[in-house]
Amino acid sequence: MASGKLEGPSAPAVRRDPYEVLCVSRDSSDQEIKSAYRKLALKYHPDKNTSNPEASELFKEVAYSYSILSDPEKRRHYDSAGFEALDNENMNMEIDLSNLGTVNTMFAALFSKLGVPIKTTIAAAVLEEALNGTVTVRPLPLGTSSNGKVDKQCAHFFSVTINEEQAQVGVVIRVTSAAQSKFKLLYFEQEIHGGYGLALQEDSEKTGKVTSVGMYFLHFQVYRMDSTVNALAMAKDPEAAFFKKLEGLQPCEVSELKPGTHIFAVYGDNFFKSASYTIEAICAASYKDTTEKLKEIEAQILAKRNDLRQFEVEYRKALARFQEVTSKYNEERQSVDELLKQRDIIQSSFTTVRTLVNSSGVTSSSSKIPTEDDRSDSPVENANSDGKEKSSKKKWFNLNLNRSDKKD
Repeated sequence: MASGKLEGPSAPAVRRDPYEVLCVSRDSSDQEIKSAYRKLALKYHPDKNTSNPEASELFKEVAYSYSILSDPEKRRHYDSAGFEALDNENMNMEIDLSNLGTVNTMFAALFSKLGVPIKTTIAAAVLEEALNGTVTVRPLPLGTSSNGKVDKQCAHFFSVTINEEQAQVGVVIRVTSAAQSKFKLLYFEQEIHGGYGLALQEDSEKTGKVTSVGMYFLHFQVYRMDSTVNALAMAKDPEAAFFKKLEGLQPCEVSELKPGTHIFAVYGDNFFKSASYTIEAICAASYKDTTEKLKEIEAQILAKRNDLRQFEVEYRKALARFQEVTSKYNEERQSVDELLKQRDIIQSSFTTVRTLVNSSGVTSSSSKIPTEDDRSDSPVENANSDGKEKSSKKKWFNLNLNRSDKKD
């Protein structure tokens, strides 16, 4: 029977230093770590090593190591206390749909439909074709758009050429899907040998009635939202998940483009069907006001994240105090009710009336029940008793007389 567990990269039985696995130093930049991961993932990908089971384990180890070093928070925890600091954390792995199998792909699609964020890797075949320079590239002039439909785990490549002036004002590449398809927007850099190496990728997110993603090369830091961070925070502490809402902000690695030709691609990330999309290449020269607004709002959101971190400390202290006084309130209320109840019982003891319970369970009050001594001392009761005896004798005497009269 098939298991419902997603068979993505997981922690190896023996965990090695992730820096050692990826062949990078501890002071390596994010871009250096990402570049090392891509090369090793491509080298050990199961699709390229079907006859080498050891490569599959190495691929998982590489993916596991990258999941630590690519996440600033996890990397910071590991640098400070090693794997022990991560043992209580849910490691957010990426899964490879091309190596997942039909049943587990169905489970992944179901979880994704329910709102569980699932990260996926890019098929090795796509990355290999790009590195070899064998992909078909379509020109996408600035100020234009292109519609398309890309098969799952495949990619459509586009070239965007910009001049010095356009590079200075900035460029935006956006992809949207009215069909709410899942896709990735990829950015490739030119390799020395002539191929294209993956430098940046962004996953589509649902925004309103469409799914969309963008890359903003505007000479200032733009942040993307990693929804998996919010999902993990919600699972751990639903009441305080609000404070982690902005923790998913991740800085985009590339903030500007140089003059020349740049390669982008739309990657189909649906589980079973192709992805419909519209890709646009936009020069920011016509959007100066919008660019300034974006710059301002990015700074405000970043400042708000810092404010929330401080407010969370205050909130948790206030919440702990509230829970403490609420508990004391309940205890004091019960104590007062119990004291009043005891007082009522004590006050009701001052009485000569006894409470009787009959066979039906109904209580009734009565005065003190007289004893035998009380009855013998009562003149009224003695008089009644004498009268009854005389009446009885009289009746028997009259009866005898009546019988004698009849005989005569």
